Amino acid sequence: MGRPGPRLSAGAGAAVALAVRRHLRDLPPGPVLVGVSGGADSLALLAGALDVADGLGRAVGAVCVDHGWRPQTADVVRRAARAALALGASPVRVVRVVPQRHGPGAGGAEEAARTARLAALDAVAARDEAVAVLLGHTLDDQAEQVLLGLARGSGTRSLAGMPAVRDGLLRPLLGVRRAVVREATVPLAPLLAPLGLPWEDPSNTDPVHLRPRVRHDVVPALEAALGEGAVRSLARTADLARADADALDGWAGAVVAGLPDLDAPDGVPVAPLAGLPGAVRRRCLRLLALRAGAGALTAAHTAALDALVDDWHGQGPVALPGGVGVRRSSGPDGCGRLRATPAPRPREDPHGRP
Repeated sequence: MGRPGPRLSAGAGAAVALAVRRHLRDLPPGPVLVGVSGGADSLALLAGALDVADGLGRAVGAVCVDHGWRPQTADVVRRAARAALALGASPVRVVRVVPQRHGPGAGGAEEAARTARLAALDAVAARDEAVAVLLGHTLDDQAEQVLLGLARGSGTRSLAGMPAVRDGLLRPLLGVRRAVVREATVPLAPLLAPLGLPWEDPSNTDPVHLRPRVRHDVVPALEAALGEGAVRSLARTADLARADADALDGWAGAVVAGLPDLDAPDGVPVAPLAGLPGAVRRRCLRLLALRAGAGALTAAHTAALDALVDDWHGQGPVALPGGVGVRRSSGPDGCGRLRATPAPRPREDPHGRP
């Protein structure tokens, strides 16, 4: 029996449904969940998943996460849950989370909210034995992510954007433009409008945040100068960068697996690292530092670690977040070694100021 409620539009809706079908058909048997915020993209994704679910013999539920950022978010989440029920999702879960920030270098409020949201989605998926959680990011979101990575200047992984499939999370709409996804929801208006949906998060238009400035200023300027294909090209860049980053990360992981820890008695020999390409060596050093207990590392931290190997001239230890330091010294065999040490304390001001 088909699902109740209105369906997506014929043209744009078919593009959404096809994208969802391509991802769902290869999953193992079991239910899937859709993260529903009340925004147009997630509602279109839910409707698309429900449209194709019957033919695939798959149950579709929904998870509505309240970050508690604003007083109205709890009400938006309740309305989103009502819409999900009306569209035919079952079960529909409502989850309240409290994003936790862990100090400098751990990311801002948006990153804390994202971490809390993903943890909540994982927990609900495990409880409901769902084989995947679907998220409504679009091609435009991917292009914006690449531009944000360029602005940060933090390397290939930062340009890799969001993966379509990873750790039980699926993003079926990464190949579909945002305008198409939102056009697909037009037939849902009789159901959604009385609920005050779709909802647009005010943070998506608040210029105090970087992403809205990229979305409303940078992307239109790029399309005006380079044509509409610019957004799709940025998303393709993410695919290429991700393949490169995955290969380099895999190489580095294999190297580090054969090395001792930085806090081992003899530390880590420099020689195996010195012979590696810089892109691989820096990844190795980052992995070793994290394994020693370092916190979130910036590009500057990684560059300072790399200088201990590739530009050694007797410099002192490198201080890392988490109270970890790394210094270079000679080992028992006379070769250079990297060792973990307590992070150097900041130099005191001669006038007693901090």
